[in-house]
Amino acid sequence: MWRIRAATVFVVVIIVIVLLFFNPIVIIPPGFVGVKVLFGKVSPKVLHNGLHIINPLYKVVKMDTRLQAYTMSAAAAEGEIKGDDAIEALTSEGLKIKLDITAWYRLIPEDAPKVYEKIGKDYVSKIVRPLLRTAIRDIAVKHTAEDIYSSKRDIIVDEIHKHSIELAKGKGIEIDKILLRNVKLPKEIEDAINAKIAADQEAQRMQFVLEREKREKQRKIIEAEGIREANRIIAQSLTANYIRWYRIEVLKQLINSPNNTVILLPEDLRSIPVMIPSGSSR
Repeated sequence: MWRIRAATVFVVVIIVIVLLFFNPIVIIPPGFVGVKVLFGKVSPKVLHNGLHIINPLYKVVKMDTRLQAYTMSAAAAEGEIKGDDAIEALTSEGLKIKLDITAWYRLIPEDAPKVYEKIGKDYVSKIVRPLLRTAIRDIAVKHTAEDIYSSKRDIIVDEIHKHSIELAKGKGIEIDKILLRNVKLPKEIEDAINAKIAADQEAQRMQFVLEREKREKQRKIIEAEGIREANRIIAQSLTANYIRWYRIEVLKQLINSPNNTVILLPEDLRSIPVMIPSGSSR
């Protein structure tokens, strides 16, 4: 009986030793994946978040797959690298500008083993940073400083985003969004662009005023033509017979009127009307 107990104790001890020293239980937290490595060989299958029981000889490397931000900025406290880390780029005119950007990116979970094997855990400094700087410089050189500074800024950011996605293909990285936070130009160029923008806005305002005056002029012309046409129609309708008929109708109304005055209208309507008080002799 004691032998059975001894054997049981021995088995329990062995299990405890395995658990303590080899630990086959692995917990992967939310937003991470586990990459399994056995004797230097990386397994292509990842461990997703949760509890896993694995071969205790495996080494498990946990890699973050959550959305992350990488900032390159002239402000010392904002970027991933301390100090002025803004991206210097040339425009199509050959002007040197500085750009502050933030990129949102994530590690593709299923590609984590390949990234770890071929690049390592420091893939941000090896892939993400160079990729972003290259994409921004490739696109900036196709545009003028004015386009980047003002009018086509959103279009250029979209081009940088698309180019970044192309450069990231096959590298296990997904570029989610590019944010162009600031554009720094030489002072004289910035002043010239601002002056040109102000002049363009004033020209657009004056164009609006001119268009409004033209519409008002057209409205008045149409109104005058309508009045002229109405007068022409009225003049054509004032025939001699119509005037006689109208005179008779007016006289009928005056005869039946309770007023004390009778108004005699001349035949041709050119002479002064005669006003005769009611009850007086002529």
